[in-house]
Amino acid sequence: MDGKMSWTVADAVDYKGFPADRSKTGGWVTAALILGIEIVERLSTMGIAVNLVTYLIGTMHLPSSTSANIVTDFMGTSFLLCLLGGFLADSFLGRYKTIGIFSAIQTLGTATLAISTKLPQLRPPPCTTSSGDHCKRANGFQMGILYIALYLIALGTGGLKSSVSGFGTDQFDDKDEKEKSQMAYFFNRFFLFISFGTLMAVTVLVYIQDEVGRTWAYGICSVSMLIAILVFLYGTKRYRYKKSMGSPIVHIFQVIVAAIRKKKMDLPHNIGSLYEDTPEASRIEHTDQFRFLEKAAIVAEDDFEKNMYGSAPNPWKLCSLTRVEEVKMMVRLLPIWATTIIFWTTYAQMITFSVEQASTMERSIGKFQIPAGSLTVFFVAAILITLGCYDRLIMPLWKKWKGKPGFTSLQKIAIGLVLSTLGMTVAAVSETKRLAVAKGVADDTKTVPITVFLLIPQFFLVGSGEAFIYTGQLDFFITQSPKGMKTMSTGLFLTTLSLGFFFSSFLVSVVKKVTGANDGQGWLADDINHGRLDLFYALLTVLSFINLVAFIVCAIWYKPNKPKSAVEMEAINGSNAEEKC
Repeated sequence: MDGKMSWTVADAVDYKGFPADRSKTGGWVTAALILGIEIVERLSTMGIAVNLVTYLIGTMHLPSSTSANIVTDFMGTSFLLCLLGGFLADSFLGRYKTIGIFSAIQTLGTATLAISTKLPQLRPPPCTTSSGDHCKRANGFQMGILYIALYLIALGTGGLKSSVSGFGTDQFDDKDEKEKSQMAYFFNRFFLFISFGTLMAVTVLVYIQDEVGRTWAYGICSVSMLIAILVFLYGTKRYRYKKSMGSPIVHIFQVIVAAIRKKKMDLPHNIGSLYEDTPEASRIEHTDQFRFLEKAAIVAEDDFEKNMYGSAPNPWKLCSLTRVEEVKMMVRLLPIWATTIIFWTTYAQMITFSVEQASTMERSIGKFQIPAGSLTVFFVAAILITLGCYDRLIMPLWKKWKGKPGFTSLQKIAIGLVLSTLGMTVAAVSETKRLAVAKGVADDTKTVPITVFLLIPQFFLVGSGEAFIYTGQLDFFITQSPKGMKTMSTGLFLTTLSLGFFFSSFLVSVVKKVTGANDGQGWLADDINHGRLDLFYALLTVLSFINLVAFIVCAIWYKPNKPKSAVEMEAINGSNAEEKC
């Protein structure tokens, strides 16, 4: 019997619902089938986002600021919907069904986008003059079809990003040493696949959009996702599935509701009087912060309800002290969460206004002209170079000097914020130089005689910042969250991207309204050669610096939860063994 059980994975089942056979399910092969979905998702989402602003301005004839906001709203919604996808996966559908359903939705979105760029009825006629003075703006119906396509893609992205990485790790048993090492390999390859998908998006796909046609490019996205779905479904019989433990969002609300119901009750002096039903080995050390929430663990007369097995606590009236401490852990993450949002606002400028800058500059290398959207390739290059240097150079030196394997997650985030602040400073200076040259040429000149490579430093600095802040945030929100709330914590991390994009849209609208009151142009003019984009970048530099100071204060305030020591765990296990004897 023991030999038989060693071939099964304790907390996983196969597609029929039986205990998963270790030799027939899971492992790297099945994880690779899942990664195909992630590659195509990155190819589609980033390939559309980085070059969308040029389509909105050049083909749909929308103002510069409006085009930038459409892109940032699209990206913001994509990441915000990760919370919806995570909730559905945890509470109802499971990760497998969530991936299948939302990947199909994204395929529908890219197909709709391909059709909208093909049919002449779904876009306005070309401008009658080369200067762009007589351009008919896209009407409501044309924009409506475009919005439907974009937000179908956003919905698909949200569902996928919340489940792909989790379902991939489900294919490995963290209790088996061999599979545990394979899981670490999966995480490394997962990030590599994301970077590879982005690289293909900003080079090959953008080139096809500009030189062959957007319909072909978006059609390739649809066909690629359809193939990825078929590959994903091919592995159905070999996947390992884990049962849902319920949504952690519900658990958090239960603690809050129970605490509010007992707000007039006094906390006991002895925390031992508070309700606790969690096994000792799984309990979380008590903390003195946010003690109001501990009222949820005060035992009252009507907290228990009878059932067929006797009586059990009503979770909306009484919660265990460990459940309360889990909610406290999530609350302590919020200041760090809030002070990382501004980074993604600066990131948003790299795929909107910086791309528009590039479209006005000299981009030729011999007879080859670099697509404006492909300048974001320096983003990916900066990420790969930064991660390579960190792994091969910084980590060994840091371990030799400090005796630690690398920077802490908070240190990584701080470095990312510093680099992005420097990136915005450089962007402001570069735009000042570009504007100086632009003022010396005729108004109808499409290409300003200044090299596009002037923009490389800002792309590289913000890209290097992303390498640090993305890995730092992911590490922080996973390791500093309760074990049962890892998925929700990852979703919380992804909302910083969402809110960063939304804040960018808000900031652009405010600046447009305030600075454009006199002549209707202001800092963010429809033609950036007549605006002051450098001042907008300077504003972001100031906001980034203020945010950096706020982050440092929050990082100093933050106190990580202390895990039980090995001695304590050994003592607990020893006492449990004695009780069993």
